Amino acid sequence: MTPVIEAVPEEIYDIELEHSLLEANAKIARANRTLLDEHGITAVDVMGAIGSGKTTLITRLVERLKNWIGVAVFNGDATVANDTELIASQGVPVVQIATVNGCHLDANLVDKALKKIDLKGIDLILIENIGNLICPAEFPLGSRSRMVVVSVTEGPWMVKKHPHMFLGSDVVVINKTDLADAMGVDVEQLVRDVHTLKPSIHVVRASCKTGEGLDEIAALLAPQKASRDA
Repeated sequence: MTPVIEAVPEEIYDIELEHSLLEANAKIARANRTLLDEHGITAVDVMGAIGSGKTTLITRLVERLKNWIGVAVFNGDATVANDTELIASQGVPVVQIATVNGCHLDANLVDKALKKIDLKGIDLILIENIGNLICPAEFPLGSRSRMVVVSVTEGPWMVKKHPHMFLGSDVVVINKTDLADAMGVDVEQLVRDVHTLKPSIHVVRASCKTGEGLDEIAALLAPQKASRDA
């Protein structure tokens, strides 16, 4: 059975008493990062709005990587376990993280999730954050990198409306490109919008239906695999 982590109000209150919520979260995030580094694990905070396709993308990436490296997934979901069951069916460690506020994960919950799996043999942890393009940007989890998934079905203004989310990220996935024409969205304009905010960010055009971009994302997340393939 997939482990489930649940936050309780008392824990959140205790963190707030330590100083401020953001400062306390940052401290735990640093401890998470230290633990991950000690085990040689890369953690990626996968952020994006509800419906952007995060779960399907993670599922496709796990399919590509699980036979090459040790992969685990933390799935942030305030209510149901459907997503975790889908990913767990692939035979990789999965922890569902159920939040109280429902708008973002925090470092405390990730710390508890890390204690639920055997870190030996894990190379990559994909942390699927709560579907939200605002709150998660303020709460680092201890990950080595952050990836934002934005879908063409969200319209042409998503990047411009949420600049802070993209400024704090390392990779942007423009997802569901196979639907761009139907939605009347210019994918290249979205790419330009991202690079206007942050020229150095890596942008990948992707479609879980056609497979576009999936190998490129997998190589970004697991460069050791890509080097073996070369």
